[in-house]
Amino acid sequence: MQDHGDWRARAGRGAEATFKAAFGSGENDVGHGTCVVLAARGGAICWDARNPDWLRANGGLYRSQHDFRNHLSDPPYVASPDRLYLDHAATTPLLAQAKAAMIAGMESWANPSSPHSDGRGARAAVEQARARICAALGWDSHLIFSSGASEAIALALGRAKVGPVVTSAVEHDAVLRVTPGMARLPVDAEGRVLADNAIGLVAIQHVNNETGVIQPLDRVGGEGTVIFADCAQSAGKLPLPDAAMIAISAHKFGGPPGIGALLIRDLALIEPTGGQEQGYRAGTENLPAILGMAAALEARTDWLPTAQGLRDRLDATVEAGGGQIVARDAPRLPTIASYRMPGVSARAQLIQFDLAGISVSAGSACSSGSLKTSHVLGAMGWDDAAAGEVVRVSFGPSTSEADVDRFITAWSVMATRAAR
Repeated sequence: MQDHGDWRARAGRGAEATFKAAFGSGENDVGHGTCVVLAARGGAICWDARNPDWLRANGGLYRSQHDFRNHLSDPPYVASPDRLYLDHAATTPLLAQAKAAMIAGMESWANPSSPHSDGRGARAAVEQARARICAALGWDSHLIFSSGASEAIALALGRAKVGPVVTSAVEHDAVLRVTPGMARLPVDAEGRVLADNAIGLVAIQHVNNETGVIQPLDRVGGEGTVIFADCAQSAGKLPLPDAAMIAISAHKFGGPPGIGALLIRDLALIEPTGGQEQGYRAGTENLPAILGMAAALEARTDWLPTAQGLRDRLDATVEAGGGQIVARDAPRLPTIASYRMPGVSARAQLIQFDLAGISVSAGSACSSGSLKTSHVLGAMGWDDAAAGEVVRVSFGPSTSEADVDRFITAWSVMATRAAR
C-alpha cells in the first residue's frame, strides 16, 4: 500500500486482508493504527474487520478511500484538538513567527532571478533572509538553499570533489541512499561513532534522529579529514559543529516543510551544475518558505532546559516500570528519546498510543512505513526482537509536564498489562 497521506494511491483489491495476515487483525500497513480521530465528525475511520475491502467511518461504510475522501469534503477534515503530538523529530508544527513571515512573503510574488524592480525586490528579500539564517546559526560562510536536508545531503555527497566518502552505520537513510557501497564506520553499544582514524569525506549526523545521541564530531578523523554533518535534528537547538559542510531542514525547528540548506565553507568542495543559488542548485527560490525558515531560527530556544527536565522524568518512569532506555549513558539531545517495552511490539504500541490520542513513532519517519528493523539499533548490537519493541518520543517547544504525564499514564497501563 502506498503513502496513506495520498488518497489517490490505492492498494490493490484484497491488499488490506494481506496486511492483516502479516500484521495481525486491527493493524494497518504502516503500524500507525487503524483509527484516526476526526474532530469535524467526532468519530474514527477503520478498516472493517468483516469486510476488509470496505472502510468503516463514523457509523457508515465506504467502498474506498476515494469515497471516504469525498465524504470528508464538507465540512473539512481537521485533526482532533485532543491529540497529544510527541513526534517532533519527524516534523514539528509551524511556529507562529514562521507562518507570519510566510504570509508576508507571499506578497513578494516576483521571481528573484528577474531583472526588473519586482524581481530585484524579491532577490533582496532572499539575500536578507540568507544573512539572517547565517547569523542565527553563527555561520560565516556560504549557504545554498535546498528543498530540505535530504537534497542538501545529495548536493554535498553526490557532487563532492573530495573522497573517498565514509559514513557511519547509523546515518539517516538520506545519507545511506546516496552512498551505496561506501565504507560504514561502526558505533559502540551507546550509538557513538568510532571514527578516530577516518580519512576522506566523513559524513556523520550531529544528532541521531532515532536515539538523540550527540556524536563527538570533534574527535572524528584527523588532519586532512573533511567533515560533513547532518544537522537536521540539531540546528536551531545546539551550536553547529565544526564541519566543512552541514545540512539543515527548516521543518525540524518550526519552519515550513520543503525548505532547507547546505552550509558550505568552500564552494570548491562540490561540483556546480548551473542554475540558481550561485550555480549550485537549479530552481526558483521559494521566498515565502525561506522567510519562514529565517523567522523560525530567530525564535526563542530557551525551552531546551525544560525539555531536559521532562525527558529525565520520562526516562526515570520508563526505567522504573521495566522499560529500557536506548543509549541511556550517551549524551543525548533533550528532545529525543527511544524506549523499549519488553514483550510489546513497536507496531502494537503505536496502535495503542494512537487510539489513546498520542502520536509517537518507531524510528525515522522517512522509513517507518516499511516496518523494517532499525538499522541504527542493529548497528548498536540490538537483536531484531528487542529492536522491534522500541518506540521514539520527541518533544517540541509546546510540550508540557501535563503532556509527559499523559504519555506516562498510557505507557504504564500498556507495560503493566504486558507484565501480567
